[in-house]
Amino acid sequence: MEIGLTVGGSIDRIEETAAGFDFVEFGLAEAADLPGSIDGDRLVETLDRFDLALDVHLPFKQVVATPVPALNDALVSHKRDLLAWAGSLGARKAVLHGTVRDPYDTDLRGTAADQIERIVAAGREHGVEVVVENVGHQQYGLQLSVLGDLTEQVDAPVCFDLGHAYMEEGMDGLERFAKYHGDRVSHLHVHDVRRRGDTHIPVGAGEIDYGVLDERFGGFDGTAAIEVFTDDAALLRDSAGRTADHLGGTFDPPEWTD
Repeated sequence: MEIGLTVGGSIDRIEETAAGFDFVEFGLAEAADLPGSIDGDRLVETLDRFDLALDVHLPFKQVVATPVPALNDALVSHKRDLLAWAGSLGARKAVLHGTVRDPYDTDLRGTAADQIERIVAAGREHGVEVVVENVGHQQYGLQLSVLGDLTEQVDAPVCFDLGHAYMEEGMDGLERFAKYHGDRVSHLHVHDVRRRGDTHIPVGAGEIDYGVLDERFGGFDGTAAIEVFTDDAALLRDSAGRTADHLGGTFDPPEWTD
C-alpha cells in the first residue's frame, strides 16, 4: 500500500507539504492548455527531489456523458490528450469523476458506461490506470449503486472517496459499497466529513467510523490519497498515520520537517 497526498494543481504545495509521502495526486485544471500551462520539467524535478510518484486528477467540471454524441466524442478526445500528457510524465493513475448530464436519466446510463469504458481504454493506451470516483452527493454525480454497477459492467477500477460516500448515503451506504464493490477499489480518497456540510477535514475530526477500513480494506494493496484541505503538514501527516493504522500499513517518514 502507498499513502499519498492530493495537492491540487500546485507544485508549491508539493514542496511545502508532501515530504515523506509515497506519491502526490496532481490536479489538472478545467482549461489546462497542456503542456504550456504546467511546468512539466519543474513538476518532474520536484517529484524526483522528494522521491514521489505521480498520479493525477482529471478535470471535474465537465461531465463524462451527455445525450449528444458529438459532445461525448469531444470529451473522450480531451481526456485522451490529458492522459497522453500525464503518461509522458510517468503518471500511474488518473482519477475521473463519475458524472453525467442528468444522473437520474436512466437512458444515459448506457452512454455513461460507454464513455467510462472509452476513457479507461484511452488511459491504458498511455500507461495510465483511470479510476472512477464516486461523487453521487453532487449535482451531476452517479449514485453509489449505479456507479458500482457501471464499473462492474465495463471492468473499470474505482477511486472510492469515503467522505463522498458518507455524504451521499451515510455509514450504511459507505459500508454497502465497500462490501459489494470493494474488490474494484484501486485508489482511495481519505478525509473526514460532517453531515452538516463540513468536508475534507482531518481524519478523526468528523463523523466517519473509520473502523470500516479495518473490516473492508485491511491489507489494502492499492493507493490511498489524503484529501484534507489544509496546508498544515502536521495535520496531513496525522491523517496519513491514522489511515495507515486502519489499512494495516505504516506511515513513518524518516524526517517530518515543516
